[in-house]
Amino acid sequence: MSDLETLKAEIKKLSAKATQAKMDLHDLSEELPISWQTIPDVARRAYDSYEELERKRAALKDLETAS
Repeated sequence: MSDLETLKAEIKKLSAKATQAKMDLHDLSEELPISWQTIPDVARRAYDSYEELERKRAALKDLETAS
């Protein structure tokens, strides 16, 4: 598998992970004030997921531009 294909596969997995994190955050918001203590943890997971996804998308763009 080429670097490009590997990166695309990673992005696909990260996208699913980020979408799940977004849904977890949404679900938490609908249940408030129940479990309000988990807001920082759930928000951090969502933030980290999207940060990693954006980093990989930028790497893919760089790799595609270099090709």
